[in-house]
Amino acid sequence: MRVAVLGGRGFIGQALVERLTRSSVPVVTVVAPRLRSHAADVDEVLTDARAEVEVIAHLTELFRGTDVVINAAGMASPDGGARDRMTGANAVLPVVAALAAQRAGVTRFVHLSSAAVQGDRPRLDESDDLAPFSAYSRSKALAERSLRLLDGRPDERLDAQSDAPTQIVIVRATSVQGPGRHTTAALARIARSPLASVASGSPRSTPVVSVRHLVGFVLTVAGWSGELPPVVLQPGEGLRTDEVLRLAGGRDPLTVPAALCRAAVRAGYLASRVAGDRLRGAVRRVELMWFGQEDDPAWARENGVTVHGDVRDVLERAGRRQR
Repeated sequence: MRVAVLGGRGFIGQALVERLTRSSVPVVTVVAPRLRSHAADVDEVLTDARAEVEVIAHLTELFRGTDVVINAAGMASPDGGARDRMTGANAVLPVVAALAAQRAGVTRFVHLSSAAVQGDRPRLDESDDLAPFSAYSRSKALAERSLRLLDGRPDERLDAQSDAPTQIVIVRATSVQGPGRHTTAALARIARSPLASVASGSPRSTPVVSVRHLVGFVLTVAGWSGELPPVVLQPGEGLRTDEVLRLAGGRDPLTVPAALCRAAVRAGYLASRVAGDRLRGAVRRVELMWFGQEDDPAWARENGVTVHGDVRDVLERAGRRQR
């Protein structure tokens, strides 16, 4: 298997390239082009992607001779970045890359999405039930919808180098933590502060995982010998909300009455709407800290897929760096 990693110099892309290199798998590191787009729906995303003729041609040449393309590119900051750059990186570029993969005759195109596309659903799953809540999650949802529409369209493959269609697979990553990641450092700061708390009631699971776990899962999907569903959800590493804060903070978090937490979340979302939704990402992170989120990684469960992660060590090390 020969793999191309688009965005191979980013946080996740670099981890993928390092793992592939250690495993002696031939890998091509591809720098992600910077695109801008004001697309607001799937049709506009597809139109803007097809208009990037030179970029598609360039990526097609880089992808030739590879079996799998993994798109690990994108803007990872949920709240930051100009809207047109975020849409270009997270919505248009995945379609551009998929078109190039199709034309290069690549067997499988794996796109790294985010479980954030399902918003505050009580349980994450692999369905098309999307509820994006921020500029970041909306751009990721646009990519998913666009790729699902693109997948299998014969008219998109007129100059493909292979008669077999390129299989497009979307991997929904959950809350990925790792050394040097801003979100991990921010989580550790919260965990060590007086704000560290969980809602009262039964222990709640949370989809916090390590980058090592995500890399292992993505490469399992990339090298899977059979057919895959269009969307697969990354399994969690079995942590609870209180464990995350205890590992990163070095002490037990406070327990706050669940009714009070729910009232605070409702008030936070209301304040965010008044402020033009600028606070929605922050409110959502507090909600996850208090209530966590269940997940249903059906494909991994049904196929007995297990990968090794080290999220406990990652959180403990992040906490020690905050001392």
